[in-house]
Amino acid sequence: MKYLKLFGREYCSLCLVMREQLLAQSAGRFELLWIDIDDVDELEARYGELVPVLTDADEVEICHYHLDQTALESSLR
Repeated sequence: MKYLKLFGREYCSLCLVMREQLLAQSAGRFELLWIDIDDVDELEARYGELVPVLTDADEVEICHYHLDQTALESSLR
C-alpha cells in the first residue's frame, strides 16, 4: 500500500478540495495522511502559501495548489 501526505490548512478551500478529491480515489490504492502545517512551525515555514502540497511518503512533491491526476498516477506506479 502506498502512502501519500497532504500538507495544508484547515481553513484553505484549495486544501479541502484536494483532500476530498484524494479521499474519493483512495479506496485500496493509497493511504492519505493529512498534515495541518499550522501545527508545526517548520512546516509552515517550508510550505507557507504553497499549500496544498501532495507528496509521497518520502515527502517528494507530486503536485501543489491543484490535484495533478497525471502526476498522481505516475507516483502510484
